Amino acid sequence: MISHVAYSQIIDNGLEKIKSTNLMHTVNILSSAEFDGRLPGSEGYNKAANFASETFEQLGLIPIGKDGYFQHLKVEYNKIDTPAVLQIFMENKKRTYLHGSNFVLRGFTGSANDTLPVAFCGYGISRPDLSYDDYGKINVNGKIVIVFKSNPSWKLNDETWGNELPREKSRVAYEHGAKGIFFVSLPNDKKPQPLIGSVVHGEGEQLENFPQYHISIETANDFLTRTGLLLSECQQRIDDRKAPFSLLLRTNARIQVVAHYKKEADTKNVIGKIEGTDPKLKEEYLVIGAHLDHVGSPAGLLFPGANDNASGSAGLLGLVEAFQHSQLKPKRSVLFALFTSEEQGLFGSKYFVENLNIDTGKIVAMINLDCIGYGDSIQVGNGKSSPELWSLVRKTDKENLNLMVEETWGNGGADATPFHEKGIPCLYFVSKESYDHLHQTTDTAETLNPKTLEEIVKLAYMTAKEIAEGKYIREEVKNIKE
Repeated sequence: MISHVAYSQIIDNGLEKIKSTNLMHTVNILSSAEFDGRLPGSEGYNKAANFASETFEQLGLIPIGKDGYFQHLKVEYNKIDTPAVLQIFMENKKRTYLHGSNFVLRGFTGSANDTLPVAFCGYGISRPDLSYDDYGKINVNGKIVIVFKSNPSWKLNDETWGNELPREKSRVAYEHGAKGIFFVSLPNDKKPQPLIGSVVHGEGEQLENFPQYHISIETANDFLTRTGLLLSECQQRIDDRKAPFSLLLRTNARIQVVAHYKKEADTKNVIGKIEGTDPKLKEEYLVIGAHLDHVGSPAGLLFPGANDNASGSAGLLGLVEAFQHSQLKPKRSVLFALFTSEEQGLFGSKYFVENLNIDTGKIVAMINLDCIGYGDSIQVGNGKSSPELWSLVRKTDKENLNLMVEETWGNGGADATPFHEKGIPCLYFVSKESYDHLHQTTDTAETLNPKTLEEIVKLAYMTAKEIAEGKYIREEVKNIKE
């Protein structure tokens, strides 16, 4: 907590408004089943956006969207209904797998209702130009392929493999005649990725009748049973030889997915403003942002997104309240933005930067709040690209909380990235070791640390006040090679 001396020096009613009970109340609302995982384009996300806009209005923010507080944009949207079915048929035996425990559906899965043979195709890469093709010596026509979700850590001829997003790997499998794809995490990683909900998909046309599953390593091993091999052995063989090892598995999978795809669905950023009090400085802006969206509830499997990013959204709403209750009114104008579609590819923050009717040269700094409720210490990113701004927050922390770690990074990160790319100095607030429940059904409010959440929001507020008071002059950002 803030020391007595530092607190008395601040004399700010706004700071006292930042309380863990209020922040957690908002987190509980946003991560509840009513908001259905806040997938952009969905009714659940629209409810969350309406909740945010109503809060902005209650707190007296000036609306600056073209539709009140809303800034509309179009994104792809895929509604996945029940049932979600995965069964294995092998030697006259059938096993049924559980959605959420043994597999999850990718956010941009296509529809299917079929029973098909299964093949293992390594990393799912077809690069004849590098003399590497996981599909080169196997016929996958009419089959489901199991492929590693990630690309190899090694290279051939020092060439990169290219895009490893699900839509690209699905397209490669589809062009080789496959009828569906099962992604699986790398079993030989030190900490293999668990089953996650995700709407990151990549560019290109949607394959509306091509199902995409993410299956567990254990489930993949079940499909490999008749080969006498484990998935870890298959990966080891490919990695050791840097050569494909694909094989038919002599098992069949029963799959059923019901997806309704829209190429363009309406979604929205939520934006409000506090106008600065200084006649000259009010033409300059501080942007405080957080993404409101998460990954939804495919086939009824709720991904609450409490830390990612109900925590940051609650923090932003807490900052609005703090600014409005402070007797120290900002000299610069402050924009508060809840972004949509961060999970799909930073679409909301990119749209904000490109379509706001403000010269980006007038934005002196951007503060991003993302995953701020889990863990017990504070990390502030982008310090390598905006060292003077980072020094400001570091000094503020040392004088008050002393919870900030020295580790930082450069080049923005998440919703700070589009601002960084426009030359706007950024700070990215996050709780250290924040990702144990990332994109899992376990990312619930109960896992959060209310004390950490409160302290990060207080540090963000004190830093924002310094910037808004004109005590920071915009610096030239650095692009870091990392």
